[in-house]
Amino acid sequence: MEHKTISIAEQIFEQLEGEILSGAYERGEILTETKLSEKLGVSRTPIREALRRLDQEHIIKMTTKGAYVLGITMQDIEDIYAIRLRIEGWAAGLAAKRASDEQIEKLKETVELQEFYTQKGDADNIKNMDSTFHRLIYYMTGSTPVYDTLVPLHKRIIKYRKASVSHTSRAQDSLKEHKAIYEAIARRDAELAEKLLNEHLHKALNNITQKEM
Repeated sequence: MEHKTISIAEQIFEQLEGEILSGAYERGEILTETKLSEKLGVSRTPIREALRRLDQEHIIKMTTKGAYVLGITMQDIEDIYAIRLRIEGWAAGLAAKRASDEQIEKLKETVELQEFYTQKGDADNIKNMDSTFHRLIYYMTGSTPVYDTLVPLHKRIIKYRKASVSHTSRAQDSLKEHKAIYEAIARRDAELAEKLLNEHLHKALNNITQKEM
């Protein structure tokens, strides 16, 4: 198997992206190359590269004082879900038509792991299994454009997804919804898979907006 070498700048980018999107840095906070260099124990060059990429991703905004943390606003959340509602249900239907038996089995295993972590109340791993479940569906479409469009959107709302599944009732409801989606895909019922995925997204968005009000 071919191993991909990840540069220091790439590692810093992924770390900062994850921290910002998970809420470790608040919107409006200023990050400087010097402070980040001291904190992370690396030179300013990879920090500068990572910040440039984060600026391009509109997660921060470079200013004369440093990197202004933009993070994700409630409007961003609503826009992301609006996009997902137009694409992701269709993607689930596509997965039902195109997925291999092995991929469907992997989806089943993911749901089973989600159930295990839900019973334990392990929010971090519930969130991880939620990510895996959705990414598998994107991958099962066999479409690179679908995967490349939906994965970044799903990643950008990590803070809100984790907060959502931290509540027992929503975690249990989400598990039931995932089970139903999996079963529809396993039966190759594209129409039902699309319908159930869209219902799942509506419920997830409603849960987030109610908590933010």
